[in-house]
Amino acid sequence: MRLIDPDAELEFDPDDVYDGPSKSQQKREVEALQALGEILVKLPDAQFKRIELPEDLRVAVADCRKITQNGALRRQKQYIGKLMRSVDPAPIQAQIDAFNGVSAAENAKLHQAEKWREKLIADNEALTLFLNNHPDTDATHLRQLIRNARDEAAHNKPPKAFREIFRVIREAMQTK
Repeated sequence: MRLIDPDAELEFDPDDVYDGPSKSQQKREVEALQALGEILVKLPDAQFKRIELPEDLRVAVADCRKITQNGALRRQKQYIGKLMRSVDPAPIQAQIDAFNGVSAAENAKLHQAEKWREKLIADNEALTLFLNNHPDTDATHLRQLIRNARDEAAHNKPPKAFREIFRVIREAMQTK
């Protein structure tokens, strides 16, 4: 028979026992960093060149992109995960989200560009407003694209100029 001390419960403080995240939580965090590293490996070359990474991580990811053997590829991805532990992943994730158009600010810019495109095609006065806001834009080229987009819509042609207007608007909004 065991005797229970009634005062023992009052002395126990669970905060004194807590010594950090559990092993499972630590493993989930490490796996998340490794998954972010795998996303870096799969990025297209143009985006990989633009992303800001520490030099040792950049080299490791570039090496991983060249590896084709499964065992070596797995080890290199684990090494990238290890390097990711010493780096703040938030800026890297933000850059990847911006590439994928996930961030709210990026979505807002895209919606604004779409609105400008609709206004430019619908109304001639909108071109003056757009050029006042973005004076570095080539007005002649944009005017020609608008004319072509209207023609495409009237004759049910593929929207080549329609898409080109969007690209020109986005470039003008980024340079501002």
